[in-house]
Amino acid sequence: MTTTLLRTADELHVRTRAGRRAVVMTMGALHEGHATLIRTAREIAGPDGEVVVTVFVNPLQFGKGEDLDRYPRTLDADVKIAEQAGADAVFAPSVDAVYPGGEPQVRISAGPMGERLEGASRPGHFDGMLTVVAKLLHLTRPDTALFGQKDAQQLALIRRMARDLNFGIEIVAVPTVREDDGLALSSRNRYLSPAERRTALALSQALFAGRDRHAAQEALRARAREVPATHARAEALSAIGESRAAADAHAVAKAVPGAAAAVRAAARLVLDEAARLNPPLELDYLALVDPSDFTEIGDDFTGEAVLAVAARVGTTRLIDNLPLTFGAAS
Repeated sequence: MTTTLLRTADELHVRTRAGRRAVVMTMGALHEGHATLIRTAREIAGPDGEVVVTVFVNPLQFGKGEDLDRYPRTLDADVKIAEQAGADAVFAPSVDAVYPGGEPQVRISAGPMGERLEGASRPGHFDGMLTVVAKLLHLTRPDTALFGQKDAQQLALIRRMARDLNFGIEIVAVPTVREDDGLALSSRNRYLSPAERRTALALSQALFAGRDRHAAQEALRARAREVPATHARAEALSAIGESRAAADAHAVAKAVPGAAAAVRAAARLVLDEAARLNPPLELDYLALVDPSDFTEIGDDFTGEAVLAVAARVGTTRLIDNLPLTFGAAS
């Protein structure tokens, strides 16, 4: 397969296709995470469909003092990676093509969800991101658009925009791709020195620690629910490690489903240790949130949640997250 490089929407619109068009939006500097998105898009589009990869470094989503000028631009290499992963076309418009006449006066507002976590740390970021995503969806006219779960808040906002504004486009999430040691793939990883990269591993290690604590608590709670409501309840609970003072199976079964506070504490312990490394990890936030609005969950929460972290190592800011499911009480 030969991947075609396109610079204008007109070039894209005159292309003929029999099947579905699947779009993968990127800012370039493609890596295996992007390649996974493209391969998934190829599967969705099928042999008769079309996979388009957009490459556009969007100035609207970079704040003052952020890395717009030094953000890696590797278009030739990007086209090769896209081709190897199965893309039919790479759409790499200029800033003037996306924003004719300069910065747009009318933009998409991310609303309250866009002011939390990443939005609080990077004011205006999500407004700029949604604006360019909306424009690229109009320019590329896809049936399906794919986004990585590593940018969980971005994904949630794009889904909300597509639903609230009736885009009529299927938004597909693709799981985060990681290095063998757990570090989430990111175009910004190339900024890290070897020592900084070792410190950066604390982000994924903290998430894994929170996940493990959550899994242990959910397993204990599930076992407690299985204990019959008889006089043997206390003995059964004692056998699985519960003290007799708390040996009421019904109470344990109805207790906090995964104890959000304990999950946060397990992750925080790893991050606190990383803050003492050389170079240190500078934590921006650690949050355990409801993915529908990115507000913090309480210990009585049940359902899908996201454990998210953002931190700076040296001059590089990194984010990561893991999805967790807190079981419903029976």
